[in-house]
Amino acid sequence: MNDLSFASLLTPEGRALLDEVRDTAPARELAVATRLRREHPAELVSAALGQARLRQRAAAKFAAEDAARMFFTPNGVEQSTRAAVATHRALRLRELGVTSVADLCCGIGGDAIALARAGIRVLAVDRDPLTAAVARANAGELGLTDLIEVREADVTEVDPGPYDAVFVDPARRGGRGRVFDPEAYSPPLSWAIGTALAAPRAALKIAPGIPHEAIPAEAEAEWISDGGDVKEAVLWFGTEPGLVRATLLPGPRVLRGRGLPDPAVRPLGRYLYEPDGAVIRAHLVAEVAQELDGGLVDETIAYVTADELRPTPYATAYEITDQLPFNVKKLRVLLREREVGILTVKKRGSAVEPEELRKKVKPHGPNSATVFLTRVAGAPTMLIGHPAVP
Repeated sequence: MNDLSFASLLTPEGRALLDEVRDTAPARELAVATRLRREHPAELVSAALGQARLRQRAAAKFAAEDAARMFFTPNGVEQSTRAAVATHRALRLRELGVTSVADLCCGIGGDAIALARAGIRVLAVDRDPLTAAVARANAGELGLTDLIEVREADVTEVDPGPYDAVFVDPARRGGRGRVFDPEAYSPPLSWAIGTALAAPRAALKIAPGIPHEAIPAEAEAEWISDGGDVKEAVLWFGTEPGLVRATLLPGPRVLRGRGLPDPAVRPLGRYLYEPDGAVIRAHLVAEVAQELDGGLVDETIAYVTADELRPTPYATAYEITDQLPFNVKKLRVLLREREVGILTVKKRGSAVEPEELRKKVKPHGPNSATVFLTRVAGAPTMLIGHPAVP
């Protein structure tokens, strides 16, 4: 999609086409396109069908009613923050007393929308003309133009001084795919940090895999998961320097780091706890282990074991019934004896792929079980159990 084809979607003819192709299934696209091109320009039909596909993809990140009205680019869908996460960030900024934000690298406007809905005035900046046009259209579609000003500009040339806070979401994808070097972000992470340090408050969205040693001492680091999936990390400035926390959505449920040493390794207990991914990324497994009066099954594995079942929002509990040295044949026999046909395979510290194991053991029967492929005290091990019931 280019600037011209996007502009055509905003016309009455374009909007009518968008409504007509809204629920078009991929298998019917060719037939629908052939029919519509008899009455409409081919480029407009292609743009409408492409936008319909993007809206369908975007429904996984945005509320369905929003996704059905908004406009997207392929990169915009890929890089947009999930609405629940953007809302969490926006509400925290509002709680910090922020009333205006310079949203630098705004993309298609997902974060600007969440900020505006939290009652915050937003300057949304992106240097790509098409992306800025899409963001502007989205603000209009959702009735937020009074709170969102979209500006097409290079973010490094924008003065965020008049705003209470800065939000930066550097592009982490290039022509060859995902970028892992923070200095290869666009703009580089060092520039974003410098901009953040100059602002009263700031939030920088970064990849959750960022090394902890790359986090500046002036920042608070937060890892966020939504529904158990780790979505992003955020560096906060002007809050609590040095704090590390994990935030689990929905909720939010927040686990704050207390600087605990690594948990001790102990013999396997009756229960195994699998910490949420945000907890693991934030290096807060020790905090969970202390809460559960537990320890690690192995010094390199983020599984916590304990003798008692205790409720915690930060980990999923399993009751372990069997511990076996890694042996596919023995596992197959055990599962067959127990008529296990519904098999969940989890792994941590094992090179074996879950699907590969499932094919080898050929589960069959009415019962279910969970198998953990891991290490216990350094030895390759299979743990068999099921989700714990309080």
